[in-house]
Amino acid sequence: MLRELALFLFLAVTACCAAQPPRDAVSAVTGQWVTIDDETGKKRSIMEITEKNGRLHGRVIKLFREPDEDPDPVCTECGDHRKGQKVVGMEVFNDLVLDDDVWEGEILDPKNGKIYDCKIWPEDGKLKVRGYLLFLYRTQTWVREKDLTR
Repeated sequence: MLRELALFLFLAVTACCAAQPPRDAVSAVTGQWVTIDDETGKKRSIMEITEKNGRLHGRVIKLFREPDEDPDPVCTECGDHRKGQKVVGMEVFNDLVLDDDVWEGEILDPKNGKIYDCKIWPEDGKLKVRGYLLFLYRTQTWVREKDLTR
């Protein structure tokens, strides 16, 4: 009986540890990132990426707006619970899981309200964020906020 209990505890602890992504994989992507518009090259927002229970979550914490843009927009095009929600503070991705060296899940574009499949991975100290639909995709490069303030 004692041997079976010890085996059960060993397996339970092993399963819990195996479910957590490696610490380096988490620290490489968590933190605050400046999103750069891949068409204009301008800063668009600051995203905060956090990890909870082995999954990534990302929310908008600041927007960089042009004078003719709404300074505090809401997601009017969203088709889910985020419809009418302010973009600042909005979680645009959650529950991304690590598959090899790439985090995968879904991401919302608050500009058009569409949800895309998503892959996120670190590359050369930056973050590559790819939203895709079938075989069409768009990749943005995000830069750590602290790297832009140097």
